Amino acid sequence: MSEILIRGRVLTFVAEPQGIDDTASYRYHEDGAVLVRDGKVVDTGDYAVISKLAGADVEVADHRPSLVLPGLIDTHLHFPQTQAIASYGAQLLEWLNTYIFVEEQKFADAVHAAAVADRFFDELLSNGTTTAVAYCSVHPESVDAYFTAAEARGMRMVGGKVMMDRNAPDALRDTPQKGYDETKALIGKWHGRGRAHYAISPRFAITSTPEQMEMSQALVAENPTCYVQTHLSENHDEIAFATSLYPEAKDYTDIYARYGLLNERMLLGHCIHLSDREVGVLAETGSVAVFCPTSNLFLGSGLFDRDRFDKAGARWSVATDVGAGTSFSMLETMDEAYKVLHLRGQKLTPFNSFYRMTLGNARALGLEKHIGSLHAGADADIVVLDSSAKPAMEYRMRTAKSLMEELFILQTMGDDRCVAEVYVAGKAMKTKAQRARA
Repeated sequence: MSEILIRGRVLTFVAEPQGIDDTASYRYHEDGAVLVRDGKVVDTGDYAVISKLAGADVEVADHRPSLVLPGLIDTHLHFPQTQAIASYGAQLLEWLNTYIFVEEQKFADAVHAAAVADRFFDELLSNGTTTAVAYCSVHPESVDAYFTAAEARGMRMVGGKVMMDRNAPDALRDTPQKGYDETKALIGKWHGRGRAHYAISPRFAITSTPEQMEMSQALVAENPTCYVQTHLSENHDEIAFATSLYPEAKDYTDIYARYGLLNERMLLGHCIHLSDREVGVLAETGSVAVFCPTSNLFLGSGLFDRDRFDKAGARWSVATDVGAGTSFSMLETMDEAYKVLHLRGQKLTPFNSFYRMTLGNARALGLEKHIGSLHAGADADIVVLDSSAKPAMEYRMRTAKSLMEELFILQTMGDDRCVAEVYVAGKAMKTKAQRARA
């Protein structure tokens, strides 16, 4: 039996905050602790109480005065784009053809895929992300590299091979049958193995023929516990191109609906330029719109309209979308989310930001029993945040008078330097990775 007592200022959410003063939506312990046994949370609360539940020889990790929260969750990014982040000067379709499709061809090489996977997961952990949903390349080798690296670190991850059979370079195209066969084999190999979850991943309607969409439909029907991920309405040119390829569809969303792909396990990247009808369809099917603020700003795609989704009762989550997204940090992502919504005349409170990065994104994945909060029985995926890690932050924190202010400082000024430690299933990972690279 392994046991550790993680001490600090503990914050975990139990519900979505309904306002800046909604203290019932979270639990905060000024001198708190999380007792972890064999990778699971035993209990969370005041240190004086929780420490009595621990064994006499328990290891105590004292992180005071830092904040202890559930590990951060990222619901959309691209593992093969790790080295393509910060590629200059293009909007979506030109950017894909100029940079991304060139980069992704390298992942036919298993050695290259494995090397990038190691760096990718180290970046996630460095930034406090313990679970993410990622696209791999079209190559099965990239999927094997992705899940192998996740398994070595014990991380709960979602991912899958992109399926593309048109409008991409020859080296990145499969066929409807090949895409089906390779995806089916990868599901059999990885889905449900340890903490791995598979995502059936037709990249988007532009790069999949009707025949491949039919194969995707078959895969979804045959594998109801798998996730599904694709892209929707990121860019006006993309929308025009996609709908021209499927002229029988009512709109872009209807393309996916016609192939039975919309369900509560579907993650739809971007969803910026949707009609009211389309938002209504997402609400009816339980599909999740994924807000990618740094990516949307970087590619000049548009501003996500959160209030339309909330008004319609449609689900949404937040993600980095590396490599169009400009940071692996969920803190920096929420900083940009705040600004995007501010431009829309919509407010994002610090409590809502931290809810979204943790329990909110866990609920979007249907994984809230396992991750996203520090309830008894949860996976012990935990991040420790130091709100004074940078000199400018330390100076600003001297005037902070509340938890709300501190969270906003972390969200607005924070990055990987604020992540003091990351625990995956109760094992310290960030400092271990730093020592390994030294």
